[in-house]
Amino acid sequence: MGKKDREERVQERESFYQKRQKTQFRNKAIAIGILAGIVVVLGISSYNFYILSSQVTPSGMPPGSGTLGGIHIHAGLLTMIYGQQFDYSSTAYQIKNPYISFQKGNGETVHMMATNVTMGFLFSSLKIGLDDKCFTFPDQRAFCTNDKYTLKFYVNHHEVPDLKNYVFKDQDRMLISYGNENDTQINAQLAKLDGFKLIT
Repeated sequence: MGKKDREERVQERESFYQKRQKTQFRNKAIAIGILAGIVVVLGISSYNFYILSSQVTPSGMPPGSGTLGGIHIHAGLLTMIYGQQFDYSSTAYQIKNPYISFQKGNGETVHMMATNVTMGFLFSSLKIGLDDKCFTFPDQRAFCTNDKYTLKFYVNHHEVPDLKNYVFKDQDRMLISYGNENDTQINAQLAKLDGFKLIT
């Protein structure tokens, strides 16, 4: 009887240890699964943060620009496509770069926060193509000078060849106009631009 009892106790102990080991293994597996889940969530969050940051701020600073925050000046910008005002007030065009941007839900005032930042850099940060012949939206719709329509640029009522390399001065008024407008219609667009109340 003593031998049988000992064997039963040994079996019970072995059975107890096996159950404990299974429980421990299961708990470890659950802990590893939870930890792996946390790592995946953190990885996805980090990736999303990186993507959002890269959309907000293009890599690098504008070539040849001064210190960020060295100045804070403003200019008015009006873009007219076939006589319709293009709206920069949507979130897609707000504060995409700290050096030069539209802000505060306003699509008429451009803020420059460092010296020597070109309008080309502003449009690049908005993912809009701009040269002397074409104005190209992010979806690749392009408005280019052709036999019927022309892309025109004005700074303070004076027509200029393009705005890409232009560095505006405080309170400048800039017009980008695409269409076949006559002088009277262009003057009406310039008057509209003059009526902008620039925000600071």
